Amino acid sequence: MWVVVFLLVVTPAFAQSAPPSSNRPWTANPDERRGPAEPWRESALRFDPTKTYSLAELIDLAQRHNPDTRVAWEQARAQAAAVGVARSELYPTLAAAALARVDRTDVLVGNTFVREQIRSAGLTFDLTYMIFDFGGRAARIDTARAETLAANFAFNDTHRKIIYQVSAAYYRLLDASGQEDAARASLANAQAVQRAAEERLQNGLATLPDVLEARSAAAQADYELQAALGTTEIRLGNLAMALGAIPSADLRVQPLGEVVQPDSIGTTVDEAINRALARRPDLMQQLAEIRSADARTRETRATFFPTLNVRAQPAPQWLHGLQRTFSWARADGLFGGVGLSLDWTVFDGGARSHAVAEAQANAAAARGRVASIRDQIANDVWTAYSQFTTALRRRQAATALLDSAGQSYAAALESYNFGLRSLLDVTAAQRTLAEARSADVLARTQALSALANLAFQTGNSIP
Repeated sequence: MWVVVFLLVVTPAFAQSAPPSSNRPWTANPDERRGPAEPWRESALRFDPTKTYSLAELIDLAQRHNPDTRVAWEQARAQAAAVGVARSELYPTLAAAALARVDRTDVLVGNTFVREQIRSAGLTFDLTYMIFDFGGRAARIDTARAETLAANFAFNDTHRKIIYQVSAAYYRLLDASGQEDAARASLANAQAVQRAAEERLQNGLATLPDVLEARSAAAQADYELQAALGTTEIRLGNLAMALGAIPSADLRVQPLGEVVQPDSIGTTVDEAINRALARRPDLMQQLAEIRSADARTRETRATFFPTLNVRAQPAPQWLHGLQRTFSWARADGLFGGVGLSLDWTVFDGGARSHAVAEAQANAAAARGRVASIRDQIANDVWTAYSQFTTALRRRQAATALLDSAGQSYAAALESYNFGLRSLLDVTAAQRTLAEARSADVLARTQALSALANLAFQTGNSIP
């Protein structure tokens, strides 16, 4: 009785219930908040604050610490184990059981009850083996092998995506830090113009509106610098996340000025497309799915035919018995049986026919997906190739723009100091120079990003 009362009192404490009301959020207890053991743990990746990481080193860190690679690896391992499960059908199965028993009873013999005691012990074995099944087991093994191949290609594709994610995050960080440097240079230029205007005002060669205009331009440049600093911090955190770590100020990367800029591409667009069709792991994964679908079709067709099985059940036994007034009796021996069974489903309401039709449709769909992804890959490579060549031309134009804007600003400032140009001309030249610096940084990082995207689309990043 007390046990029932205890369960009635304690059970509500462990039962899952709805929030008590709709006007406030639900508060979880500590056990529910904690959840399963180690649902997450603090990232083990730590950065060396004295080291400057290159892109190759960042990619290596991501491949070792990004959780997506671990997930894909474990899935590939699980699928490899599934091949072993499928291959186990080629071997017989053996089950064994040990039995022991003691019976003590009174048996009626004539008009007297005689005490009887029987002790028995024995082993039972059950050996079963499928001799022939018209290719059903072989088809299941082929299915498991194809799915393992698909899982391995999915693992490679995860690495391809992570390499691109790290590269893209790295180049976005370089763009932000480059824009920060450009903003600092623009602020320095604006402050130089402000000092020049203030000196001319002290000498009676400029007006107060000119000084106010120069101060406004300097304040605007400082505002843009602060925005660039914030963007750099955000993109630094994004890069750390792509590496599989928490954001950290200790992460220092190779600056834009030390990165080798690509000048050209040593292949044609047709060669790039053919390379992508030969290397892209996502396409190889879909081709493996076709193999799996074809093997499943063979497996379903095998169900139309009988299966031949053999079963052996040897069972050695030891029996000892005793009745009062008689001596111990014993009977030991090997018992059991061996049999063959031919199993054949004659009629199943069309289930097997529909299963074959379903498998054939899945195989056709897999082939359709391959054709679709081939077309998509060709289009993606074409687009990435065009974007890269365009980025190279834009970088050349941005370099020329920066040179001319720098010369224009220097000439305008010098002319202003001699009283030959107005302050509006100088601030306009300074603004053009700032925009040219920003365009130059953007063009250089876009060329690098476009090259990374082309390597991602062609699958060149995997080797």
